[in-house]
Amino acid sequence: MEVVLLERVEKLGQMGDVVRVKEGFARNFLLPQGKALRATQANMVQFEEQRAQLEARNLELKKEAEAVAEKMDGQSFVILRSASESGNLFGSVTARDVCEASTEGGFSVDKRQIVLEKPVKELGLHGIRVVLHPEVSAIIKVNVARTAEEAEIQASGKSVAELRAEEEAAEDLDVAALFEDVGKFDEDSEEGDGEEKPEGDDSEETPRD
Repeated sequence: MEVVLLERVEKLGQMGDVVRVKEGFARNFLLPQGKALRATQANMVQFEEQRAQLEARNLELKKEAEAVAEKMDGQSFVILRSASESGNLFGSVTARDVCEASTEGGFSVDKRQIVLEKPVKELGLHGIRVVLHPEVSAIIKVNVARTAEEAEIQASGKSVAELRAEEEAAEDLDVAALFEDVGKFDEDSEEGDGEEKPEGDDSEETPRD
């Protein structure tokens, strides 16, 4: 099916371009969302008549999106999920989850604006793109953790696994220091037991006749 684009569509074309797409993509996405019209002669005439108005409206929406992107870009949102000790989630974080976290953080977005390059299935910080306008995007950070405490650790730049490794290393050092102290105590005790009595010490009883 051939359609004329009413706005820029990523990986497809710019406003006014006539492109050929699959019929299902056109009927399920482009046409119902007002992103394109069937490229009939009547629709092409209608588009040209409204082109100036569409371009002005697109410019206005783009400016609004740029203002939101300036505030949103780099923002971090926490999503708490259950996960195994290895950090694998019991399930995955979806576009709806990211949308809800962003909305709770003060940014109203639609789940269709969330671009997940791949499913989020493990703990950690994940960069995710939010399309605010066909020509404007923002990159947010989604902090996926099991608890708020773990989320704070990850936000500081450390992973939970790294923190645990540091804690275990510190415990090993404490144990090693304890054994070292015990060893010194034993050496001091042995030296004390081997001391000779001072000369002239006749504290022992003299045998009786």
